[in-house]
Amino acid sequence: MHWAANFEVVFYFDSNQYPHDRYARYECLVAVHSRIPDFDSSHTFAQLQQLHDQTQDWLFGWLTYDIKNQIEPLHSNNFDGLVFPRSYFFQPEIIITLQHDGQATIGILSTVQHTFADILQAIAQQNTHTPPSPPVTMQPRMTAEDYKQRVTALQNHIRRGDIYEVNLCQEWWAEQVDIQPLPVFEQLNQHTRAPFAAFVRHAQHYAMCASPERFLQKTNDQIVAQPIKGTIRRDLHNPTHDQQLQKILQDNPKERSENVMIVDLMRNDLSRIAQRGTVQVAELFGVYRFLTVHHLISTITARLAPAYHWADLLRTTFPMGSMTGAPKFNAMQLIEQYELTQRSLYSGSLLYITPKGDMDSNVVIRSLLYNANKRYLSFQVGSAITHYATPDMEYAECLLKAQALLKAVGAL
Repeated sequence: MHWAANFEVVFYFDSNQYPHDRYARYECLVAVHSRIPDFDSSHTFAQLQQLHDQTQDWLFGWLTYDIKNQIEPLHSNNFDGLVFPRSYFFQPEIIITLQHDGQATIGILSTVQHTFADILQAIAQQNTHTPPSPPVTMQPRMTAEDYKQRVTALQNHIRRGDIYEVNLCQEWWAEQVDIQPLPVFEQLNQHTRAPFAAFVRHAQHYAMCASPERFLQKTNDQIVAQPIKGTIRRDLHNPTHDQQLQKILQDNPKERSENVMIVDLMRNDLSRIAQRGTVQVAELFGVYRFLTVHHLISTITARLAPAYHWADLLRTTFPMGSMTGAPKFNAMQLIEQYELTQRSLYSGSLLYITPKGDMDSNVVIRSLLYNANKRYLSFQVGSAITHYATPDMEYAECLLKAQALLKAVGAL
């Protein structure tokens, strides 16, 4: 990771040896490039498909939440302090893969003047004792009362029948700050050990991601989606109480209703590009343990119909229902109305595509985003608003999700 961070473009994916992901392929993936290759983010999906057709190689990249505007007649006019490219993909100069059985491979583009020995020597000589990043004070863009009022307003939309569920998010931010992104990511990763963790650099744009959530995985024609809806804190000091908390989460009617709505939304999205009769719910309301929280996760599987490309799969299902709501289009309209900040890479996706067109992707949550040129640091957290939601509890859920992020920058 420290060796990779020296490159202009870095994608470092770490599954943190998470034991409960039966679909995991790699323990660690590293992709780097010494410069920033061009990518036309105004025609994301066509450009992505064309790039893969041309290279027939690994691609790494991201989709920000606001790629929705290329899929639906939507807009994003809220404040954006981060100014990330709307999407970005590249063919790595060097890729390192580490599988769960300990097998490692290094791939090098023919145009790169490096050998396996050069890379291994550079990694071995890398100094990993970087100074800690100075503490940062971050402030919420919404007050607690403002967030709660917006929850109540969205519940009025639910009562009117405009939506069934919507994900309302809020930003914590700091400006004129200088951080060391790699030590911050190391702190965040230590606090969370998330299965879809990532450190990403794109010149002066950084993502420090501790996501527990998979968006989509494709293997041959097999599709797996695993939306998260339902959260409760952990009690690591009292195992008996910790088990009780799991049971409380699994039996909570509000959390179950959130989850099943998003499962139905994902089933509907997948049915548009899947072979008939192959969309299945492989697991409903699974309780998964993470370092700081328990989550309710469901697994939906399908088989991609032969008429569709994997780029069609992304276009059809993005943005993910777990971060929007149902119906998705109406929810996204209300998100724009009631949130104060553009989501940027938050609630987008970091992903890789293999030479044969398989892929895996996360949901960018529990993530610090940083623009080093603007010296702007940001993270967002949110909760799902349903008819059963209680504004105080929804705000408390936001604070629970924010804790590890605030700890990583020394704000707690």
